[in-house]
Amino acid sequence: MRILVVGAGATGGYFGARLQQAGRDVTFLVRPGRAEVLRERGLRITGLGDDTVLTPRLVTAATVDGPYDVVLVSVKATTLPAAIEDVAAAVGPGTTVLPFLNGMAHLAALNARFGADAVLGGVVRVLTTLNAEGDIVRLGALADIVIGEQRGGASARVERVAEALSGAGFDLAVAPDILRAMWHKWVFISTLGALNTLVRGTVGDAVAVPGGDDLGPRIAAEAAAVAAAAGHPVPEPVLGQVRAFVTRPGSADTASLYRDLAAGQPTEAEQIFGDLTARARALGVPTPLLDATTVALRVHEQRLAAGAGPAGTPRSEPASAA
Repeated sequence: MRILVVGAGATGGYFGARLQQAGRDVTFLVRPGRAEVLRERGLRITGLGDDTVLTPRLVTAATVDGPYDVVLVSVKATTLPAAIEDVAAAVGPGTTVLPFLNGMAHLAALNARFGADAVLGGVVRVLTTLNAEGDIVRLGALADIVIGEQRGGASARVERVAEALSGAGFDLAVAPDILRAMWHKWVFISTLGALNTLVRGTVGDAVAVPGGDDLGPRIAAEAAAVAAAAGHPVPEPVLGQVRAFVTRPGSADTASLYRDLAAGQPTEAEQIFGDLTARARALGVPTPLLDATTVALRVHEQRLAAGAGPAGTPRSEPASAA
């Protein structure tokens, strides 16, 4: 089965590398700049004592040799429209498109371009980031994928895709209700991202100050209320795990969205928070903490668009320290 991974960043690069290590037929669709880095350095995974260097098979939008059997879409939501056009030549009548994005808005975009019957739902969890050299750094052992038909239930197609992705060094499961699983991931990632954004720090930073241990659970309650109103209630044991995650003393955990924010980069503000708060308003669910997070991130995005630094300092002027 020919597998195309769209994007070779912290998520797509990690799972694609593991599939390649397991002997699967994997190709990465990347932009020219990323292709140059990968050709010079290889696809590298470091951290946790796990150092791997692979020589990946690469294509760019101009050299796509499709169609492929499975297309794994693992890009930031901010680059999804361009990625959809780049990958179009790789999607044929029998291609299965499996996206690995947070939130839900990407499904509408992919369904509109390729047809809902071609697109599966997916949830990934992995603790990785890219360093300055473009290498993938593991921050924790967690790495798993859940897939399923958007309409729910089982299918021979999902089983074939699951077989192609299984046994590659990460856990993989098929969900009978993938939209429910995606909503539950959305509750988790929005809770963690909002906590990091509001305190401008890690989970441990929040918990270490008076009142900080209550902030994460309050955000989680808002996000879970939206999910419930949308028809995807989060079971109490799952919600309890979210609360425990965002109240761990000394935890250095941060969402990738916050790491982008702290680095002065564009974030998935609208994909994760803008869409969630819009749904909350439509459903009549109050979300003051999520609303505050959304506004803060939109200010950040507006500053970047205007050519200012993340704190509003023009890029041409040096930032001062006090």
